[in-house]
Amino acid sequence: MTIDEELDLLSTNLRRLKIEYEVFFNNPSKRPPADTEWRVVTLVRKFSDGQRMNFAQRYRYNEMAQRYAVLSDLWRKKSRIREEGYRRPQDALLSVQGVRLSPEESDLPAATPQPFSVTCSDPVQERVTVKSLFEALTEAKKLAGENSTSGGSLDSFERFVKNKTEQIRKQYGCHSVEYTVEVQDGQVRLKAKAKI
Repeated sequence: MTIDEELDLLSTNLRRLKIEYEVFFNNPSKRPPADTEWRVVTLVRKFSDGQRMNFAQRYRYNEMAQRYAVLSDLWRKKSRIREEGYRRPQDALLSVQGVRLSPEESDLPAATPQPFSVTCSDPVQERVTVKSLFEALTEAKKLAGENSTSGGSLDSFERFVKNKTEQIRKQYGCHSVEYTVEVQDGQVRLKAKAKI
């Protein structure tokens, strides 16, 4: 099998793994897709040195390896929430079924999704915070049925947050800015306000 054929196989398995994980998280009785994940991890590790690949193949491999790393981190978080239950309001944005009782099973009224908030004073130094805000915004758009790619890349989002934070800090003379992701009338909103 040629390198291009193996990269095609990796791409196919990665797509299949994503679908199988979505089925797993939406069906509490399902088991995680360990076999498919093993096939993906094996191929990712096989090409990790990148020595046998030309530039185009290496670029394609790196894109798929990064996508797997991001998805793997998301699946790990969702699995932890599924096992331990919701601990913070923003965990609800990850949308894992089978953790809480449904409104029919409990006497409590259905809860509306809680807003996700972070405080930021220096986005360049607080990249992890900005990344969590970006992920919460993307996930909220996905759950609301909006095009989650319309917000652009993480890099452009980081630039936006940096500029917005500088603008609000200068305008209000505050130390930091609070960013909130919330859903209003089915529309996802990102709000920024001065934090004194």
